[in-house]
Amino acid sequence: MKDKINSILSEAKNKISESASEGELQNVKSAYIGKQGSLSLLMKEIPTLDVSLRPEMGKLLNQAKNEVKELIDEKRVELKLKASEVSPDFDCSVPGIMPSGGGLHPITQMCYDLNDAFRSMGFEIFEEDEITSEMYAFDKLNFPPNHPARESMDTYWLEGHDSGSTNEKLCLRPHLTGGSVRYMQTHKPPYRFVYPGRVYRNETTDSHHERAFFQYEALIVDKDITFTSGKVMIQSILSKVFGRHVPVRMRSGFFPFVEPGFI
Repeated sequence: MKDKINSILSEAKNKISESASEGELQNVKSAYIGKQGSLSLLMKEIPTLDVSLRPEMGKLLNQAKNEVKELIDEKRVELKLKASEVSPDFDCSVPGIMPSGGGLHPITQMCYDLNDAFRSMGFEIFEEDEITSEMYAFDKLNFPPNHPARESMDTYWLEGHDSGSTNEKLCLRPHLTGGSVRYMQTHKPPYRFVYPGRVYRNETTDSHHERAFFQYEALIVDKDITFTSGKVMIQSILSKVFGRHVPVRMRSGFFPFVEPGFI
C-alpha cells in the first residue's frame, strides 16, 4: 500500500503543477482527496491490512491527503496572482472603449425639471422624513376620526408605534400634505414652496396603483392670490418642463383638507 500511496501522491503533484485554472484545480481535488478520490478510497482498505500496519499506513495516507490539499491551496494563490498580472504585450496607450452613457430614471428627471422650474419662480424646495405621525397625516388635515384612510388596510403603521395618542402613532407617510403643515409651523408667511417625495399606501398593485409612488405638491399662502394666477402658474411650469405650450383644464374636486379644490 505504501508504494500505491506514493504513486498516487506523485501523480497528484504533477496534475496540480499542470493546472492552469481554478476549474482544473477543483477537478484535481475531487479526483484525489474528494469523497470518491483515489486517496480517500484507499482509506477504506486500511481495515483489510494487518493490524500492525494499520497505524503506519493510516498516518502515511493522512499525510499524503494533507500534502495534496496544501499544494492545491498554494497553486490557487499562485493562479490568482498570475491572473492580476498585465501581459507585457498589453499597450496601455491604446484608447479604451467609451462606456455607454446612462440616464436618470424618468421620475427622478421629472422631479429635477419641476424643481428647476419652480425655483425660477421663487419657490423653495422642502423635504421631510418619510415617517410621520397620525396627527400630521390625518388630524391636522381635517380627516374625520373614523375615516377609512386611517385603517391599516390603507396606511402602513409602524409596528410598536401603532397605538397611543395621535402624536405617538407613526406610519409611512400616505401623502405629502402633512409635511406642508410642518413647514408652515416652522416658517413665517408668506409661503411659497414645493414638496416632492415618495409616499406609501397599502394598495393592491395593478396598472393604476402602487404601494410606493411619488407625489409633487406646491403651496402658496399670500395675499391677492387668485384662481386665475394659480392656473397661469401651472401653465408656466408645465411649459418650462415640457418645452411647449400645455393646455390646462381645471375642474372642481373634493378634498377634506382644502376648499375649494380642483383637479
